[in-house]
Amino acid sequence: MALVEWGRLRQLIRKELRQNLRDERSKRMIFVAPIVQLLLFGYAVNTDVRNVRTFVVDHDRSAASRLLVSHLTAGGYFRVTGSGERPSDLVEALDHGRALIGVEIPGGFAADLAAGRQATVQLLVDGTSSNTATVALGYATQMLQRFGAPAGARVGVDLRARAWYNPNLQSRVYNVPGVMGTLMMLMALLLTSLAVVREREIGTLEQLMVSPLTPAELILGKTLPIVGIAFVQLILIGTVAVLWFGVPFRGSAPVLLLASLCYILSGLGLGLLISTVANTQQEAFMTMFFFLFPAIILSGFMYPVASMPEFFQYVSLLNPIRHYLVIVRAIFLKGAGPALLWPELVALAVMGVTVVWFAITRFHKTNA
Repeated sequence: MALVEWGRLRQLIRKELRQNLRDERSKRMIFVAPIVQLLLFGYAVNTDVRNVRTFVVDHDRSAASRLLVSHLTAGGYFRVTGSGERPSDLVEALDHGRALIGVEIPGGFAADLAAGRQATVQLLVDGTSSNTATVALGYATQMLQRFGAPAGARVGVDLRARAWYNPNLQSRVYNVPGVMGTLMMLMALLLTSLAVVREREIGTLEQLMVSPLTPAELILGKTLPIVGIAFVQLILIGTVAVLWFGVPFRGSAPVLLLASLCYILSGLGLGLLISTVANTQQEAFMTMFFFLFPAIILSGFMYPVASMPEFFQYVSLLNPIRHYLVIVRAIFLKGAGPALLWPELVALAVMGVTVVWFAITRFHKTNA
C-alpha cells in the first residue's frame, strides 16, 4: 500500500484551501493583515531620531554661536524649542521634559575659534530613553566636530568613516526585513495550530482520523496548503518591503526561498505541537503567543543578541527566528550567498526537520 495516494491528498488539500479561503475574514487575515502589520511596524519600529527638542543657552551671543545653532538644526535632526540665559533654565527644561538635549555655549566661543584655540560647548542629554539619548548625542557630537574643523582646528588623524550596506543609516532598512521574519512565523503558527484545533473543536478531526486517509496524507494535507499560503505571503511582504519602503534586495531569490522553506517547516512543526496540547482555538492562540513573544525578544529583532547575557545567547541558538533574521537581512542588504550563510541554513534545516518529526510523532500519539 502506498504511503500517499495522490488523489486523496489532492482532495484534502483542496478542502483545506477552500476552508481557509472561503470567507472574507479568513482572506483578510491571511493576505491583508500581514501587509497592514508590515506597514505599521515598518513605520513605528524606527530608531531614527528626528526633530529632537533642543534648549539653547548662548552666553556668547555672537555670529559664530548663532551659526553653530543653525548648523545643528539645518539637517532636521534637532529643533530648538526654547532658549534661556542661565544654566538653570536649561536644567529646568530637561527636568520638565520640554527638551531632550541642552546646548550651552560659553562666553568667548567666537574668540576661541578666531584665535585657533579649542572652543568648548556643553551638551546635556536626558537619558531617560537611553537609545534615543545615545543616538541624539552621537548626531550632535558629529555635527559639532564638523563645525569646528574648518575653523583652524588641527587634527592629527584624518578620519573618514563610511557606512556599508546602509549608507544613510536608516533603521527602517534594518528593521523591515526583521518584521518580515516575525510575521511569517506568526502566520505559520496561527494557521497551523488553529486549523487542526478547529477540526478537533467542531468534531471533524475524528472523522478524518477514521477515514481512508493515511497519517502521512493527513499531515501533508494539513500543512502543504499553509506552505503555499506562507510563500504567497513572503512574495507580498517582500514586494512591499522593496517597492514601498525602498529596502534593497541584493541577494539571491532561490537562497531566500530555500531558507524560507526551512523556516516555514519550523513554524509548521511548532503549530502542530501547539495543536496537540490545545483543545480550543483560544487555548491554541494563547499558547502560540506564550512561545512567540520570548522568541521575538531572543531573535535579535529588538535587541542585539551580542548584548544579551551569555546564557540567553546560547538559548537563542535554538530559536529559528534568530537564524532566519540573520539570513534575510544578509540576503537583502549584503547580497550574501550560501557560502556565508550555510551555518544558519543548516541550523534552520535541522530545526525544521526535527520539530516537524517530533510534532508528527506527538500528533499521532495524541490523536490515536
